Amino acid sequence: MAARLHRASVILAFALAVPAVAGAPPSAPDEEARIVHALNRLAYGPRPGDVEAVRAVGLDRWIDRQLRPEKIPDPGVERHLAALVTVRLSSSDLMRGYELPPEARKEIQRRRAQLGENASEEELRNTRTELVAKYRQQMKGEPRQVLDELQEAKVLRAVYGERQLDEVLVDFWMNHFNVYAQKGQDRFLVGEYEREVIRPHAWGRFEDLLRATAESPAMLFYLDNWLSAAPTVGPPAASRRPGGFGRFPGGAAARRGLPPSGQAATRKRGLNENYAREVMELHTLGVDGGYTQKDVTELARVFTGWTIRGLAQQRPEFFFDARLHDPGDKVVLGEAVKAAGKAEGDRMIHRLATHPSTARFISLKLCRRFVADDPPPALVGRAASTFIESRGDIRAVVRTIVTSAEFLAPQTRAAKVKTPLEFVVSAVRAAEAQVDDASSLARRIAAMGMPLYLQQPPTGYGDRADAWVSTSGLVARLNFALDLAAGRLPGVRTDVASLAPEAPDADALQGALAARLVPGGLSDSTRQTLAREAGSGLDPFRLAGLILGSPEFQRR
Repeated sequence: MAARLHRASVILAFALAVPAVAGAPPSAPDEEARIVHALNRLAYGPRPGDVEAVRAVGLDRWIDRQLRPEKIPDPGVERHLAALVTVRLSSSDLMRGYELPPEARKEIQRRRAQLGENASEEELRNTRTELVAKYRQQMKGEPRQVLDELQEAKVLRAVYGERQLDEVLVDFWMNHFNVYAQKGQDRFLVGEYEREVIRPHAWGRFEDLLRATAESPAMLFYLDNWLSAAPTVGPPAASRRPGGFGRFPGGAAARRGLPPSGQAATRKRGLNENYAREVMELHTLGVDGGYTQKDVTELARVFTGWTIRGLAQQRPEFFFDARLHDPGDKVVLGEAVKAAGKAEGDRMIHRLATHPSTARFISLKLCRRFVADDPPPALVGRAASTFIESRGDIRAVVRTIVTSAEFLAPQTRAAKVKTPLEFVVSAVRAAEAQVDDASSLARRIAAMGMPLYLQQPPTGYGDRADAWVSTSGLVARLNFALDLAAGRLPGVRTDVASLAPEAPDADALQGALAARLVPGGLSDSTRQTLAREAGSGLDPFRLAGLILGSPEFQRR
């Protein structure tokens, strides 16, 4: 069985690696193909009946409605989130109820000192687990519950939400402005970061979104800017501990390993360039955006004093501390920045948000997300022009992309490989499974290489096929698909009767299942592969699982 599964995954991996047109499914009526394409790109895949529903209202009208999610009623998703008590709590409430008490943290520090610098990660983890158990009665829940429920909520919103494009775009921005939830206090800050920073600004002006992330305690903590101060205040932050970004002077492209340590940073201060580098390289201008290392240093001086107040008192909020700010004049991107306190940072956020390089970089990433790994340059150019003309109106830029001829072109269909999140959620939606507990789905997504909120480098997860196409990844996907179809996922109920319609023979059964699960159709090569793998005695649920693991289903 294992050998057959491995062989099937290798075949499917090879099929995924080749261009989509090489194994294209049979031509569907153009309007239906356009609808399926839109549901795969602007939503987390079609559910049974979605194609017909979109056809009834018209594709253009459906897209226009998704572009204005605030007008779409979505009461059902809240019912599915009702049991997740931590996702509605503020960072302050989470820190007071789910963080280890001060005496526990002191004991952890003592135990770590006893273990010494050569203690293994397992020893440190076991020590923390032991002390969590010891002090559990003083807490509303364990710290892990906060992240677990955050992951479950993300999956449930994607599965059940009617504002599908909104969920897709929020995921895009969370990845673009990535924050690693396992870094110290960020485990209690990321939920509010998504709820209060990303979601309210996802469709507005890019400058407002950029400023909100810059002032977010989650981002300030993740990239250590909360500790950044004028060089005269303390020793250089980059040298204060071994896990900092200061070890990777080559920028994000050279930092594919770990970011700062998961432990809370010490309060030693000094100039820290982490945020200044990432805000230009990853958030705005792009790696080829025309800045220099001197610009990074000067911008870091601009953002000194942008810190967090109340972190130790479990009331974290943004605060500009003039005592930590570098009072000298600076020069960033050839522009003289006169000493003006916090206004210097506000000015540079405006400059970065409205820079032509930012318009092109953000447009390129959005086109890559919605159109192709290597999107048409003409479309990127039009999107960038919209960005500039609309003063960074995100909704206008997205509208330019998703209503373009390039977006709906036949060669764009099935040109993207689904991320693990997209694959798992789309499979659940296609199978019309009922999710009573999303934790098993979150674990499977992690097993495929995409633990939610846990991407350590600031680059975020990859948005091209080469980040996700591998034999081991395909084995994990195929295992998931088989388990989902057979009803073997804890907390997830699959409608067996609807997944296994009556059919006179194996070919008819395969056709019926494929029509339900992959409305875009299967290619001849996939049908032949399924026939070889199936054999005459294969049960329909295993066949459904193999269809969900097919290259056609794994593309979007």
